[in-house]
Amino acid sequence: MTEKEKQNTQKPGGEQLTKGLQNRHIQLIALGGAIGTGLFYGSAESIQLAGPSILLTYLLGGALIFLIVRALGEMSTYDPKAGAFSYYASHYWSKRAGFVSGWNYWANYVLVSMVELAVVGQFVQYWFPAIPAWVSAAVFMVVITAANLLGVKAFGEFEFWFAIIKIVAVVAMVVLGIAVILLAVPGASGAVPGLHNLANFFPHGFFSASAASAASGAGASAGSGSVAYSGILMALVVVMFSFGGTELIGITAGEAEDPQKSIPKATNEVVWRILLFYVLALAVIMCVVPWDQIGVPNADGVVVSPFVQIFDSVGIHFAAGLLNFVCLTAVISVYNSALYSNSRMLYSLSIQGNAPAYLARTNVRSVPAWGVLTSAGITVIAVVVVFLWPDFAFNYLMSIATFSGILNWSLIAITQMKFRRFIGEDEVRKLTFKLPFARVTPWIILAGMAVIYGLMWLSPSYRVAAWLGPVWCIVLLVAYEVRERMGRKG
Repeated sequence: MTEKEKQNTQKPGGEQLTKGLQNRHIQLIALGGAIGTGLFYGSAESIQLAGPSILLTYLLGGALIFLIVRALGEMSTYDPKAGAFSYYASHYWSKRAGFVSGWNYWANYVLVSMVELAVVGQFVQYWFPAIPAWVSAAVFMVVITAANLLGVKAFGEFEFWFAIIKIVAVVAMVVLGIAVILLAVPGASGAVPGLHNLANFFPHGFFSASAASAASGAGASAGSGSVAYSGILMALVVVMFSFGGTELIGITAGEAEDPQKSIPKATNEVVWRILLFYVLALAVIMCVVPWDQIGVPNADGVVVSPFVQIFDSVGIHFAAGLLNFVCLTAVISVYNSALYSNSRMLYSLSIQGNAPAYLARTNVRSVPAWGVLTSAGITVIAVVVVFLWPDFAFNYLMSIATFSGILNWSLIAITQMKFRRFIGEDEVRKLTFKLPFARVTPWIILAGMAVIYGLMWLSPSYRVAAWLGPVWCIVLLVAYEVRERMGRKG
């Protein structure tokens, strides 16, 4: 390990993380992060909101995400650290900013983990209905927690193979869909696949309002009781949250073997990942299954994934089982990533003085074990809350998680500006991986986040998150002041 690497991972007491993530791990972690239940199931809601023009919404949202990841990538390549944006906010901005950034992200992933573990039982019960949901949640939690304690390479290997499964599933669907289109194989309803299914490209325009009674399906978004909003812009709210987790690339930098090479490569490939796994995949789906039939309940009254519909339309009826397996691996992958990132975030917060000192301790495998166990323990409590009070958990706790994504991305943009001012013009010129148009790009990101936050007020699904968000910010700021006063008294 070079002297620079030692400085990058060193912490008080002589303990340090190891650089055990290889380039293949970083690339597949980044690749797999673009594929999740947001794509497999959430895409139905976004398609109903915008129709075929949802492809433009994914391009717009993807462009925003690319700029965010590039902003983080610039800092991660220059100064690779565990905790990524929390460390950068603390070091280049202020200790308060580091506290808010780190604890916001940690809480976000505890809540996301809560939901993923709560629903994992539904996927298992698809094959084994007699197994209680809580048993499945407990088993997977123990297995993934144990894997994270084994070392960063174990985490990397898990994510590598989880990503392979998801990638193969999407590619197989795209290849099958293209074959069905070229062969003009009619679907079960008699509809002939082809580009003509995309002809009505802007059914709801850029942004439109209509009587709520006329809106249907998952995409119905009522405004003030009797108004439903739809269109390309409205779908952006749903689309952006399907991209959540892409910032994990930056967190892995602190344990990457060659961050100066792997981080820029993984960051730049965000563009083609979005083009392939979102734009191309959904374009193929809508060519095979008319967009206005996506998200509509089937004969059994069940709304199935668009990915299941494309297989069902050509008579491959075991598709639901295949997708169930893929979604199960996606859910486990999310918890694996959440536990990894949360333990590193607690590690970073501890070094900053923004969290208890014990969270910076590592085990013999250089894993911040107390951070892993603490995050897992809090997640257990959160999962119990889901099972006991599901309405409270999904309506309020997940609303905070929804808003925290906007807050996190906004803080990354502001931190990037602070970072450049801190290191000075001479160092900026030496940067090997730069944010394009850095003088205006952070402001574009912040403007995009402001638009998304405004749109959340128009959607019943996100309105709770819109009004709880500022309350969450106040809670974090008050917590910081309490922490500081306790520290001064101590």
